[in-house]
Amino acid sequence: MNHFDPANEIQDLQYFGEFGGVNPSISDSSTYTFLSAKTMLDTFEGNTDGCYLYSRHTSPTNLYLSQALAKMENTESANVTASGMGAITSVLMQICKSDDHIISSRTIYGGTYAFLKNFLPSFKIDTTFVDINNFDWIEKSIQPNTKVIYCETVSNPLLEVADLRKLSEICKKHNLKLIVDNTFSPMSISPTLLGADVVIHSLTKFINGSSDTVGGVYCATKEFVDASKSVNDGACMLLGPTMDSFRSSSVLKNLRTLHIRMKQHSYNAMYLAERFENDGLKVSYPGLPSHPNHEIMKGMMNAEYGYGGLITVDAGTTEKANELMELMQQENLGYLAVSLGFYKTLFSCSGSSTSSEIPEEERIAMGISDGLIRFSIGLDQDIERTYQKMKECMLKTGVLNHETMYI
Repeated sequence: MNHFDPANEIQDLQYFGEFGGVNPSISDSSTYTFLSAKTMLDTFEGNTDGCYLYSRHTSPTNLYLSQALAKMENTESANVTASGMGAITSVLMQICKSDDHIISSRTIYGGTYAFLKNFLPSFKIDTTFVDINNFDWIEKSIQPNTKVIYCETVSNPLLEVADLRKLSEICKKHNLKLIVDNTFSPMSISPTLLGADVVIHSLTKFINGSSDTVGGVYCATKEFVDASKSVNDGACMLLGPTMDSFRSSSVLKNLRTLHIRMKQHSYNAMYLAERFENDGLKVSYPGLPSHPNHEIMKGMMNAEYGYGGLITVDAGTTEKANELMELMQQENLGYLAVSLGFYKTLFSCSGSSTSSEIPEEERIAMGISDGLIRFSIGLDQDIERTYQKMKECMLKTGVLNHETMYI
């Protein structure tokens, strides 16, 4: 059986450095020479493969990383950007023009929500926000000028799982593009195998894994990626979210261990989620049978990489959440910080951090409660030890109490 494995796809790439180094050389140049003026003209017109023009367009180092990520996501091509938002905005502005319409999941990263809700309307691009698994609502929201259905595979911060197969069917039926942010589930889910047209990642998170880089990527057909880099009308080329070559090189090296890290993130998250749920906490994790989208994810995932490294726990109130997070940081169980995918556990109260761009009444309607803590579970070696220490913190702060614990 020919089973697609994203780790094997990355492993099978072979790059040598300029002098035979096992890591490819870093192209520390912003511009490139040509042996003839005609070659420069042809490169400007996009007709010359293997020639480099200017690093805002691309560089050899960025191309290495792009090729590896395209292999990981089973696409013809990819393009890396200076941030995840750089990838999201470039893709949406490449596809959507004035008077176009977008359908988006209502539970998405706060920055993406703000771009769709507050920024794009000034360009006469409107967005309808929907429950991404309410297919009747989605179909009724489709207009003659709708171009895109946008979602996150596993949503930030509620961990809702989108049924990508069903969304792809709707997109094909109505000639729409399915754009999927796969930041929370690299390797665990391969969206193009389920019908996605464009796959986006914030490289800042799991893919890089060391919280020292901001970056993004969009993976799609060669035709789409080339169009987005056109010097005449390409959104990414003209908006200019260029990734630095040194950062590309760093991400490429970290990418090679992603499969190992994702397995450990997932193992640790499942371990904690099961025990927190058994203790009586209100916990959400797609790996739990109690999660409303558990079967959807189970039917889409590459099982060996698990259900991902994100869990949420509802502490009840913002005050309780803050007290718990401060104590856990004091006990060196992790850091009170935004972002995710680090070797240490990171935790934040989503309503007052990564989802703060969303108005309070809309956060409540979505189910983002004041006390919701998002945990990005780290690579702890002894996860039982971590659990016991976290439980002590929860008992001390009253987030968990002996009377309500399940025995």
